Amino acid sequence: MEQVKLDILAFGAHPDDAEIGMGGTIALHTAKGFKVGICDLTKAELSSNGNIVMRAEEASQASDKLGLAVRENLGFPDRGLALDDLMIAKVVDVIRLYKPELVFAPYFEDRHPDHGHCGRLVEEAVFSAKIRKYQGAQGLPSHKVKDLYYYFINGFHKADFVVDITDVHKVKMDALKSYRSQFTLLDDNVETPLTNGYLEAVESRDRLYGKETETLFAEGFKTSRPLKRKYLIGESS
Repeated sequence: MEQVKLDILAFGAHPDDAEIGMGGTIALHTAKGFKVGICDLTKAELSSNGNIVMRAEEASQASDKLGLAVRENLGFPDRGLALDDLMIAKVVDVIRLYKPELVFAPYFEDRHPDHGHCGRLVEEAVFSAKIRKYQGAQGLPSHKVKDLYYYFINGFHKADFVVDITDVHKVKMDALKSYRSQFTLLDDNVETPLTNGYLEAVESRDRLYGKETETLFAEGFKTSRPLKRKYLIGESS
């Protein structure tokens, strides 16, 4: 792992998770010069379509389009994510290595169990990463994340806040289209929920979040704790 100080670190259970839920938010921040990274927990070896090599190539292409500073894959078993001590320790190491200000993870309520398990794993790791006497897997120095937020992969949930991604929505969709093995019904693919209008559904959800906040496209997020504001009008913390 290359040591880079990140502003934002997003975790996903599989390659393409973070792009689905917050690809626009990532593109928005990398365009402003912020350093953003993604850590995928599995290689998605049990996907109905594609394979490990293909998924890795697609993730690399999507990363380039989003302007990521770094992308890692921890190689945990697909459909094997759990609140396992070693898994938590390895996620802690990633957080301590890159020292992000903000961490993002999938929201717990999702039709795919791996997404919820990923969210719980990251929640545990964010807490443990700040404990000085917690060794992790490599004994790296502790790091306290400023905030942990959750993005949505499947479904439409009540958001605690949204990010206006109108200016970069095309970048998000272009990054998602890098995952041809998942979202395109190729000759050797089988039909799945992902090949049947999934990208159109993602775009529709972004439009709905945008409509709720009087913009064209937006991504919604949940917070791990209440948002704090020093003033309701004018300067805010």
